[in-house]
Amino acid sequence: MPAVPLPAPEPIRELAGLTPRDLGPGILEATEPVVLRGLVAGWPMVRAARESGAAASSYLRRFYRDASVTAMLGAPEIEGRFFYNDAMDGFNFAPVRVRLDQVLAELDRYHGVAVQPAIYVGSTTIDTCLPGFHEENQIDLGGRDALGSIWIGNRTRIAAHYDLPDNLACVVAGRRRFTLFPPEQVENLYIGPLDLTPAGQAISLVDFLKPDLARFPRFAQAMEHAFSVDMEPGDALFIPSMWWHHIEALEDFNVLVNYWWRQSPDFMDTPMNAFMHALMSVRDLPLEQRKAWANLFRHYVFEADGETAAHIPAAARGALAPMDADGVRSIRAQLLKRMNR
Repeated sequence: MPAVPLPAPEPIRELAGLTPRDLGPGILEATEPVVLRGLVAGWPMVRAARESGAAASSYLRRFYRDASVTAMLGAPEIEGRFFYNDAMDGFNFAPVRVRLDQVLAELDRYHGVAVQPAIYVGSTTIDTCLPGFHEENQIDLGGRDALGSIWIGNRTRIAAHYDLPDNLACVVAGRRRFTLFPPEQVENLYIGPLDLTPAGQAISLVDFLKPDLARFPRFAQAMEHAFSVDMEPGDALFIPSMWWHHIEALEDFNVLVNYWWRQSPDFMDTPMNAFMHALMSVRDLPLEQRKAWANLFRHYVFEADGETAAHIPAAARGALAPMDADGVRSIRAQLLKRMNR
């Protein structure tokens, strides 16, 4: 019986004609993804990449200052898909510390070769490994305290995952295909372990190029809500916090520059800590108790507003007052005291 075709992803909303100086809250605080065609087309890095992969590699070498990076290396048999091993007690690649210029030389050596190992340098801080790059390739993020990172590799595939920060991803060499899902599709993406992950974030176990619908039948439902875009050098994509995204690099030499930032004060803790605490202390309670705690979370956290604690005098609201640095320190001290008993 022939396989039933999966629904085709929807296109992502696109804007064109913007420059790195034109970004504002309408884009950088959006709650849905936005493609920004040609946003960084004027960057010297992009102009070099449009000349050739070798020119792009040579441009990066101009900024290299003897920095080591972590490269993920996989055999040709993994077909660029960085993932778990068969037993899911490890991975199908090896991380190695290596000089960035050696990685670039290896990518140059395999350019155009039909069968290649998978080579990938992910999430490397630009100011550390390529000082001066930002001065020539600038973008205005409106004063946001963003972390700029670079991602370099050949034809690789990064499994669907989410990131806590908002993300502006700029393709500066090669081509990439992004497939995105809204946060509520988590139940249809078959997420793997939370505490053993290829690169820090939990990932979908579905192979997007060869989805096994017998094992992962609800993935078809996820695809009904999917968005996708193919991006060229100079294009950018805004990915809101918590949106799942699968990334496929489509050329022998690909470089992406991205910027991460949070729409919350520095004193706020990561929600992942609260999530892991909930797994430890709430998930395995009897059903009726979980329902009771769900009501408390709904009331005090997920649907909290100005009326939640309005009946309590302002000076007596404690942890229910609007959060600030002092309030966070007080709550953290209470948690540490309780956990250390």
